[in-house]
Amino acid sequence: MDGTIAVLMIPFLGTTAGVACVFLMRHRMQPGVQKSLMGFAAGIMVAASVWSLLIPSMEMTGKDGFAKVLPAIAGFALGILFLLFLDVAVPHQHIDGAESEGPKSRLSKTAKLVFAVTLHNIPEGMAVGVTLAAALEHSSYISMAGAIALSLGIAIQNFPEGAIVSMPLRSAGNSRRKSFIIGTLSGAVEPVAAGITLLLASFVLPVLPYLLSFAAGAMMYVVVEELIPETQEGRHSNYGTIGFAAGFCLMMALDVLLG
Repeated sequence: MDGTIAVLMIPFLGTTAGVACVFLMRHRMQPGVQKSLMGFAAGIMVAASVWSLLIPSMEMTGKDGFAKVLPAIAGFALGILFLLFLDVAVPHQHIDGAESEGPKSRLSKTAKLVFAVTLHNIPEGMAVGVTLAAALEHSSYISMAGAIALSLGIAIQNFPEGAIVSMPLRSAGNSRRKSFIIGTLSGAVEPVAAGITLLLASFVLPVLPYLLSFAAGAMMYVVVEELIPETQEGRHSNYGTIGFAAGFCLMMALDVLLG
């Protein structure tokens, strides 16, 4: 049980460490650095979606032909639709966005920034939870080392993501301490989402392939809808591309070598 809790908490620790950079940085990140880090996070999420989620989802069916890929396709599509629904239903504002998204709301800019980060963190928590469930129940398809590799990979990408989040909170007029607390709380959704997904998966083992691909679809929505566009806007877009390649290779190596 202690080991399970530790795996669930690793990504949250990465976020907290990144948010703590608000105490060390005086100004907002340089655009090139921010694009590199966002590209890095996107690369990790894409590689994790493929090697840690979609491939095990297909292997776990034990079938051939279209029946093998059906759970991956269905779950992936539902994950995309789920995040699309949250994107439309929850008022939020992205880090570099000038306008709010979702329904009209009187919430402060700080609150909307936090909601945007929370939307990013939900699929990452789900991915950790369902991968851990698969490792506990179907270790022949996903090993515990593989689940830990995914958790570590997400924690690594959460560090720069946390730093990127904390500075806009500070720029919005919050103190360093308040920016740290808000940024940390926004990351707390990850272990919560992971724990809920783990519990659900343990009760409905036949749908594990669907849950794995569902988490992959949700993560890919964040990458395509938010991270990639933000790395390609304006100057230094090549920095984002290089960061993506680095993150993708790192997560692929972690999953293959540890999984």
